[in-house]
Amino acid sequence: MSLTHLDADGSARMVDVGGKVATRRIAVATGRIVMAPEALNAIRDGLVKKGDVLAVARVAGIMAAKRTSDLIPLCHPLPLTKASVEFAFEDGAIRVTATAATDGKTGVEMEALTATSTTLLTIYDMAKAIDKAMVIEGICLLEKQGGKSGDWVRA
Repeated sequence: MSLTHLDADGSARMVDVGGKVATRRIAVATGRIVMAPEALNAIRDGLVKKGDVLAVARVAGIMAAKRTSDLIPLCHPLPLTKASVEFAFEDGAIRVTATAATDGKTGVEMEALTATSTTLLTIYDMAKAIDKAMVIEGICLLEKQGGKSGDWVRA
């Protein structure tokens, strides 16, 4: 298996997607942040001094999806048709699920993963005064749709 981001000499390169057909592409990623009950309750009840943690984190995640190519050197800039972030409270944690979509020539996996990571980091930033020991974990791609390699779902 060859790596698409390396040329014949092993140097990094941006993949040429010029010959690909534009198709609908969707990716969903997830991750969670584990925290003390005090932090979880403060976020859930809107009592964090910095403001509405989940609202700010959602906007940060969406903005990050739109700026992925500025952060990941070999990513193509993509016109996203969708970037969304959802939250679920779990026992001792908040789960983040981000979705990115485009009608384009390359996938949006990195956009979904970047949105998830940035959302989780923003939650940490806004609640660290309550719990500095929070742990971000399990960031992964859940599924992707479209493109030459077809659909994929994490087993």
